[in-house]
Amino acid sequence: MSINDVSSIFGFLGGLGMFLYGMSIMADGMQKTAGSRMSSFLGMLTNNRLLAIALGALITAIIQSSGATTVMVVGFVSAGVLNLSQAVGVIMGANIGTTITAWIVSMSQLGDAFEIMKPGFYAPLIIGIGALLLIFAKGQKKKMAGEIMIGLGLLFTGLDFMSGSISPYTDAPIFSRAFAFLGGNPLLGMMIGALVTALLQSSSASVGILQTLAMNRIVTTNAAIYITLGQNIGSCVTAMLSSAGGSRTAKRAAVMHLTFNVIGALVFGILGFVVFAVMPAFAASHINAVQISMFHTVFNLTMTFLLFPFGDQLVKLSGIVVKETPEENLDADKEMVETVRHLDERIFESPAFAVETAALEVVHMGQITMKNVRRSLDAIFTGSLDEVQDVYKTEKTIDNMEKMLTEYLIKVDNLSLTERQKRVVNNLFYSVSDIERIGDHAENLAEQAEYMVNHKLDFTQTGMKDLKAISDSVVCSFQHAIDARRTGNMDSVRKVSQYEDDVDSQEEELREKHIERLSAGKCEPSAGVVFLDIISNLERISDHAYNLAGYVKDEM
Repeated sequence: MSINDVSSIFGFLGGLGMFLYGMSIMADGMQKTAGSRMSSFLGMLTNNRLLAIALGALITAIIQSSGATTVMVVGFVSAGVLNLSQAVGVIMGANIGTTITAWIVSMSQLGDAFEIMKPGFYAPLIIGIGALLLIFAKGQKKKMAGEIMIGLGLLFTGLDFMSGSISPYTDAPIFSRAFAFLGGNPLLGMMIGALVTALLQSSSASVGILQTLAMNRIVTTNAAIYITLGQNIGSCVTAMLSSAGGSRTAKRAAVMHLTFNVIGALVFGILGFVVFAVMPAFAASHINAVQISMFHTVFNLTMTFLLFPFGDQLVKLSGIVVKETPEENLDADKEMVETVRHLDERIFESPAFAVETAALEVVHMGQITMKNVRRSLDAIFTGSLDEVQDVYKTEKTIDNMEKMLTEYLIKVDNLSLTERQKRVVNNLFYSVSDIERIGDHAENLAEQAEYMVNHKLDFTQTGMKDLKAISDSVVCSFQHAIDARRTGNMDSVRKVSQYEDDVDSQEEELREKHIERLSAGKCEPSAGVVFLDIISNLERISDHAYNLAGYVKDEM
């Protein structure tokens, strides 16, 4: 092996690295730009499968990976955001959207007639402008545009490196023999395509490599067709692996994707075998990058058109493949089960959606804690020990949710986020802590209620009336704080501030009035201590509610 051969190998590997890295950071930048809209896209989904296909194609075109889209779909299905009927449409659309990358790669051959039209000609300029934007631009959107430009430039530069490294060897017999062998063995061709795609975790990347080889006129038509069909099957591997530890519904979503692509590979594989047998000269002819893009697009559009009416059958078939299993952990806490289901790490493929999911679960935690606050107050006013026990039980759930949400937010914080998303995640950390402290105060209130029952203590009629008034204000304050996080409504933030001022005034006034009652001998000292402790806990709940609203205000 000569030094030139070693240099060519290094050049190919370096080009491959630039191509894959460029695709990754371009997709990352595009996802940051449009990621916040993805959840609203999905929110538009109804049972209109045509709309689901369009949205699946659009999201995949944005994030440049059908595998990533399908992994997200698996996560959304697992989290209950999508049902299987909606998911099958998104999966069909994902296969169409992934063809965009193939067309980007083939642009260099679209401009062969004019050197100046080649993307590789502009690649250094695109990288230069992108770097300047990334380093010197102040706005977040401009920085993201720079990131996309650098990724696109690296992608084209990597393609040029790979193509240039292979070009001296285009006449080598090994290439013609290898592709002739693969072209004559449909199953082997599909297996090679599926294996390379599974290893790269991206059908877009593996199709791009095949197109680079085709640019140098060393790929036969029949081999390219079979390999491309295999690449579509290989794109299912990521979602299949992702669903392995998920629910039955998540597994069914992944199986639907695999079934769709396997049926397509069988249909086109058999059709191709017949055509190539009748037209051997066409089978052995060389294919170029543009023609691969055309086949990739025609294949996915045709299979979507053919299987569109059979979406419900695909859903039923997935139910047959993934058998129903006896439900486990029937005694598990219902709220915890829901939280575990929603905090699905598969949706990390969409950082924007992961942030939104975390925010929704913080609201969920707040609603559970609100019920516990109401329960503890009912225990005080009614003397019910059953309510006290329910408060203690739910407090354990709140503590577990705090731990789970904190661990989840740490992982979300390490994703590729915009500055605003990072601020939201940071505030969610604080929100979880404040809600957990409110849960602790609710438990303290329940303990006071239990103490009153066990020691047969009562408050005066006036004391109970005053306690009811401040309790109502505290509950309203906390409820508006939860609403502020859920809706981002500034009116709710302002109402929390008003209730906080009201609670502070009431707490001070009640403390003075109660001391007067104690001095006049109208109240038992033991009951007086409990009363003061209760209003102190209520005032602290209002303080934490004020903090929760403040975080939302900070994000506005």
